[in-house]
Amino acid sequence: MYPILFRLFLSKLDPERAHHLAFTVIRLLPTLGIGALVHRFTRPDPSLRVDTLGLHFDSPFGVAAGFDKDGLGILGLGQLGFGHVEVGTITAREQPGNDKPRLFRLIPDRAVINRMGFNNHGATAAAPRLRSAASRSNRPVIGINIGKSRVVDVENAVDDYVESTRLLAPAADYLVVNVSSPNTPGLRGLQEIDKLAPLLTAVRDAADGTPVLVKIAPDLSDDEARRIAQLVVDLSLSGIIATNTTLSRDGLRTKRSVVEAAGAGGLSGAPLAARSLAMLRLIRSIVPQELCVISVGGVETAADVAERLAAGATLVQGYTGFLYRGPLWARQINRGLARRR
Repeated sequence: MYPILFRLFLSKLDPERAHHLAFTVIRLLPTLGIGALVHRFTRPDPSLRVDTLGLHFDSPFGVAAGFDKDGLGILGLGQLGFGHVEVGTITAREQPGNDKPRLFRLIPDRAVINRMGFNNHGATAAAPRLRSAASRSNRPVIGINIGKSRVVDVENAVDDYVESTRLLAPAADYLVVNVSSPNTPGLRGLQEIDKLAPLLTAVRDAADGTPVLVKIAPDLSDDEARRIAQLVVDLSLSGIIATNTTLSRDGLRTKRSVVEAAGAGGLSGAPLAARSLAMLRLIRSIVPQELCVISVGGVETAADVAERLAAGATLVQGYTGFLYRGPLWARQINRGLARRR
């Protein structure tokens, strides 16, 4: 019934408002007393278990950063069948993000353009809430994605990331350094090796044993991606997430006028699939097999997830597909993967 609900009602709502409505229901699942019953229906098959980063994941499929920006819906998302939830992006300083509207659907492409701008309440506010969530026995794996505060100059980015790391690493099962969002001025410049190496080194050291991964952009050249992959190996980091959203607008089916009206921002969803898969294969050809590589971008079906796993992904994440598939999306993915075993 979800496709009918989306077509007749949700697609008519402002995308950010629709997200908040859905997210409110997800947040309430544990407190309404129905979350445990829902999880009996959505629980992943034991055959889907993945062990990586020194952690146990009930399913290889999880929620990408951006869906739960402040760590308010971790338990509910776990009850919907996701094996892990990557919270964030969280910054050291609270910030409102970019002006609204800042989220736009491209329905013919099953895609989204966003320029949210790391809207969140800051690391200090998030830390106790995330520590509380991490103490629960019935939770999914918790990743925490950190980014640069908008008010902080790029030259001072290392100290800003380290501040977030010290506050949040104790609550994280793994920590992600986001240097690839297109919606914070200057952020993607931190992917340059001379800037990235000291940043990742400082975060790794401040994380004090919490696994650290870096999330990269699909718009990097192959050579740039190779250099970052080798840097991750050289610094003994725990993994790479590929990829974030893209600035490209190539090959879209949505009317040009609609795309132009949406304006600047990162594109996610089905049009990103080919580049994300290519980046995965490139990275896996460089890094050792034991390094965790998380693939995200254009994933919507169990077949999509299976293709990423076959191409070398350790784990797979999704976000935009939630908009088009609805609350039983993780269950659909998990059931489809189990049938392939």
